[in-house]
Amino acid sequence: MFQPSQKIREASHAGSWYIGDGKQLDAQLNEFLSKAKGDTIPNIKAIIGPHAGFSYSGPTAAFAYQHLVQKERMRVFLLGPCHHTYIKGIGLSELEMYETPLGNIELDQPTIKQLSAELKKNFVFTNKDIEEQEHSLEMHLPFIYKLFPKCKLIPIMVGATTEEQDAQVASVLVKYFVDPNTVFVISSDFCHWGKRFQYTPYNKEHGEIHQSIAQLDGQAIKIIESHNHKEFYKYLDETENTICGRHPICVLLNIINLSKLQLKTQLTKYNQSSQVTKPNDSSVSYAAFVTSLI
Repeated sequence: MFQPSQKIREASHAGSWYIGDGKQLDAQLNEFLSKAKGDTIPNIKAIIGPHAGFSYSGPTAAFAYQHLVQKERMRVFLLGPCHHTYIKGIGLSELEMYETPLGNIELDQPTIKQLSAELKKNFVFTNKDIEEQEHSLEMHLPFIYKLFPKCKLIPIMVGATTEEQDAQVASVLVKYFVDPNTVFVISSDFCHWGKRFQYTPYNKEHGEIHQSIAQLDGQAIKIIESHNHKEFYKYLDETENTICGRHPICVLLNIINLSKLQLKTQLTKYNQSSQVTKPNDSSVSYAAFVTSLI
């Protein structure tokens, strides 16, 4: 009887959150990327993209990924939130491979071991079960494999970090960020609106509910584009907007400010799972960003 490897994270959401057949998934990715095609932004250092089921968020994510240039050898740092496990700092993986229906992605264990020494008390090692429960990283893996099939991956689960921890983690990650053969991928959805999310703010001055949500997200988008991490913390405190990847985004903003690189971050696509008009409706917002050298 076949026994799955204890060193490989299985594609646990394939066949439900996205297509499990490799050929069909590749065709879907080609369609997403083709529809998102436009003027390519060069010299990308980081992207932010959503992590819902592909039928909902895949088209939006493509508006970030279409700017990445395919390269033989790349190192990809993939940062995403924890939806099912409470982690006080960040979680690092001890696994060797992450499976996708397109092929497996090798983890950069030498770099992960180096990070574990540098991060000291700000990290824990996660396990196979925890990593397979979490979807925020997995939903980016098909895109990453499609563009960088020979890349080395450093997956990082960002837990309930404090502002101080964000700064400490960023101070460790910044030297990797400035490397020309490294790209950072940040996984985040934006506003989760509705009673099922226990979040229903509505400012009628902005029109329908979905327009009010867009205005709320728009404030966050402008702050992210400005790289003002202190203003982003303030925004989160004041609005309590349910941006699930707020901690990974905060780490990225800290890294950008520490890097001293001349960078520009811009929104490339914004969408909502549905346009809410009634109080009993719900929606999740999706945004794609790219951060590039000026």
